[in-house]
Amino acid sequence: MTATNRRGFLRHAAAAAAAVAGTGLSGLAAPAANGRKRKFTMDLVPGAIGVRADLREAIRLAAAHGFESVAPSPGFLAGLSDEELAELTADMKAKGLVWGSAGLPVNFRGDEEKFREGLARLPETAAALKRAGACRVSTWISPRHDELTYVANFRLHARRLREVAKVLGEHGQRLGLEYVGTKTLWTGGRYPFIHTMAEMKDLIAEIGRDNVGFVLDSWHWYTAGDTEADLLSLRNEDVVACDLNDAPAGVPVEEQIDGRRELPADTGVIDLGTFLGALVKIGYDGPVRAEPFNQKLNAMENEPAVAATAAAMKKAFALVE
Repeated sequence: MTATNRRGFLRHAAAAAAAVAGTGLSGLAAPAANGRKRKFTMDLVPGAIGVRADLREAIRLAAAHGFESVAPSPGFLAGLSDEELAELTADMKAKGLVWGSAGLPVNFRGDEEKFREGLARLPETAAALKRAGACRVSTWISPRHDELTYVANFRLHARRLREVAKVLGEHGQRLGLEYVGTKTLWTGGRYPFIHTMAEMKDLIAEIGRDNVGFVLDSWHWYTAGDTEADLLSLRNEDVVACDLNDAPAGVPVEEQIDGRRELPADTGVIDLGTFLGALVKIGYDGPVRAEPFNQKLNAMENEPAVAATAAAMKKAFALVE
């Protein structure tokens, strides 16, 4: 999802007080307990952890702290000459990094004019990603609406996202859609909308494009009441990107607030062993990124914030290695 837009959506949420994970763990390439090795990458998305960095700095930070992929910035990539792009991708290869998923720059939730404006600019974004060798784009679906009924909203999303997926597909891009399971969010509008995996399956089927799949989020998997069986109903090709986080202890699941999250494996409230283990079992090979919406983390300087995030991610990944 696009971190800036999500923060706008969550502006009503109270500030989180979070403990930041400490020491990192090594051995990322160790075999999983079920005999399979993970194929997904530990992905750095600076904006999701309150870090401001251009793409070159993000690549440096990712390599310095043991990440394996980094979110591409289409605008940054579009401004590079062929020589500059070749240098940047060579640097990534030397550092053992690959691309994660870019955010979708199209406002498909607003009025038709804004949607059309964004859609008209999308080919340029998609071309920049293709030129750099990136192939994943992701966004999130609001779980409520104040004016549109479920059916009307469903039809609107299917139509607009079908057009988005068509443009992306023409440039070799996959589109990932994230459902938002937090009950305090989907009950906050007049008309609840998609907030479970089953409902998202319906939308993806209605869109009817083979380059559309899921963005899975451990938080929304937990708050939606989805299960390991739900995750195992998917294939690798059904999943475009994943978000990882934990929840505050002592709060009933139906009372959890979306903007009050913890770093992965910090509290153990969310069963990340099951979540990540299912990703291993289906052979998921895309990015897994931290998305804690955590005030304490956001207040840190760049280097400590990335270090704390890396330690938390390694701790979570160790659950299946």
